[in-house]
Amino acid sequence: MASTNDLKNGLVLNLEGQLWQVQEFQHVKPGKGPAFVRTTLKQIPSGKIVDKTFNAGTKVETANVDRRTMSYLYKEGEDFVFMDMESYDQFPLGPNLVGDAAKFMLENSEVTIAWHDGKALYVELPASVELVITYTEPGLQGDRSSGGTKPATVETGAQVLVPLFIDNGEKIKVDTRDGKYLSRA
Repeated sequence: MASTNDLKNGLVLNLEGQLWQVQEFQHVKPGKGPAFVRTTLKQIPSGKIVDKTFNAGTKVETANVDRRTMSYLYKEGEDFVFMDMESYDQFPLGPNLVGDAAKFMLENSEVTIAWHDGKALYVELPASVELVITYTEPGLQGDRSSGGTKPATVETGAQVLVPLFIDNGEKIKVDTRDGKYLSRA
């Protein structure tokens, strides 16, 4: 059990028998009335996002989640195979569990997988990854007042919008949360 004052991003709650991950939270102290905590929660198996408000100081049940660093090995059919870095056990996970993380995972890259009661919940990537551009059109400077962008395909097959000066074969840094170009690597 934890108090709503202990909430933080990434914490997993057990509400009414379902697991919810805290995406955002905000403590609110109105001028009139009691304080409360406004949260944005994501249901772990389905990905459904809900806004929920708790009274300040209310007790909420937290789920025991074990985060383990694993190495992504390869894709076998539809499944993605991961290896535990400590025990060297291999675990195949389905595409619904991996989700959008598959767009930015390279073989032998390290990821964090959250586990609860022996079941994998979700895959977390680092905040940014470095990927090589496999194809992009040549950028043409033209009549525009601000920097333009163009689509580029990276080595994982994902599409990323990059500035016009980026060429094929260059290594770029991509934000894994929203898939945006950050910088050259």
